[in-house]
Amino acid sequence: MSHPIKKVEGITKESTQEMIDKALEIYPDKAKKKRVPHLAPNEGEGACVKSNRKTIPGVMSARGCAYAGAKGVVWGPIRDMVHVSHGPVGCGYYSWGTRRNLMSGINGVDQFAMQFTSDFQEKDIVYGGDKKLKTLLQEAKELFPLAKGISVLSECPVGLIGDDINSVAKASAKELDIPIIPCNCEGFRGVSQSLGHHISNDTIRDYIIETREFPEPIGPYDIALIGEYNIGGDAWSTKPLLEECGFNVKSVWTGDGEMEKIAATHQVKLNVIHCYRSMNYMCKVMEEKYGIPWIELNFFGPTKIRNSLRKLAELFDDSIKEKVEAVIAKYDPLMQAVIDEYKPRLEGKKVMLYVGGLRPRHTVNAYEDLGMAVVGSGYEFAHGDDYERTSPEMPEATVIYDDITEYEFEQFADTLKPDLIGSGIKEKYLFQKMGIPFRQMHSWDYSGPYHGYKGFPTFARDVDMAINSPTWSLVKAPF
Repeated sequence: MSHPIKKVEGITKESTQEMIDKALEIYPDKAKKKRVPHLAPNEGEGACVKSNRKTIPGVMSARGCAYAGAKGVVWGPIRDMVHVSHGPVGCGYYSWGTRRNLMSGINGVDQFAMQFTSDFQEKDIVYGGDKKLKTLLQEAKELFPLAKGISVLSECPVGLIGDDINSVAKASAKELDIPIIPCNCEGFRGVSQSLGHHISNDTIRDYIIETREFPEPIGPYDIALIGEYNIGGDAWSTKPLLEECGFNVKSVWTGDGEMEKIAATHQVKLNVIHCYRSMNYMCKVMEEKYGIPWIELNFFGPTKIRNSLRKLAELFDDSIKEKVEAVIAKYDPLMQAVIDEYKPRLEGKKVMLYVGGLRPRHTVNAYEDLGMAVVGSGYEFAHGDDYERTSPEMPEATVIYDDITEYEFEQFADTLKPDLIGSGIKEKYLFQKMGIPFRQMHSWDYSGPYHGYKGFPTFARDVDMAINSPTWSLVKAPF
């Protein structure tokens, strides 16, 4: 499918390459050689940069680890399970609630958004932590008898000393009569949190999927929403939108998710995937094993929402198509009112993005709906297929970067002079000190939702509030 070529005034392939070359001058030859393939002007199609490679030792990377991908992304948002961080307290505490995966229910009764850790000490490193884990699992079952299952997510020391969490989980599951899922996601595995997603998908495949069935008969419009983590309430915007279009969302993976509904997902008619990077593995597994087709959709901004809903409707009958058109007709005027309010203040503003998952490409059109231009985009932990999907969304010759270092990011921002940067918490305060407005695009900077028709007005308000705050006229960068 061909896309119209988008351009940004003043940005050419030559100017972007010159900016990249200048930023790389400071590196030793060996480091420069390794970084060159990860930075490039956008060519409009295909993956123009290399990805999924080890970070160069000594440079400041914003990546997370495999444990972060498992605990923080996939397992942590499931509301009716106890999620145990097996290892020292620090990793578990840091990962507790940092992505704002909102949950419904009563804490400790039918949702368990708490920090459970085996709190490794030095003696556990020396003598092993298997006994401690067994005790923890018993205590979790006694304290929270209504939990539907327990996940055990291993941190680095567990793998280094060779603790066998799989056998402990198997024995304890039988003894306690509750599903206990071991996830060997030690942080040192792989090159980024992406492997943690993959390991988690494998454990869901091996321990969860097909162990339950939905109590009611399956209908033709029964679907699952995959790769939706309810950050700031996103799933509470997207799920009702799909239901308004006539679909029955049987399960959500994994934001505000429920273990038994996830376990029965093998019965649905279609998987609708939002975060391709974290869940494409599982969608492919269900397609191969159960014959369930899948489709990737984008729910950021009215243009992509409209296109996505119509693309989805094409897979179903005229009844769904009519409902989808009615929903679009209902919300288009409301979204246009939002654009009319904010576009005059945001027209022509430039944005640079650097996040994980789907946002470096999915949010491009949402900014463009507001009259803005994305002049740089990249991922912390993407693979080649992510960049193949990103290039057509980005304007021609704008800079694409993979696993960008803090230094490179700062140099590009200094050259491109963006009006807004959307990235993570590690980058936030650096750029604010440079006098550049910033939005934390991992967890919506304590706002949200941003997905769906419900989320776009919040997104537009937050972008306008960040860029046009009078605060910036009072900030003078010290360098």
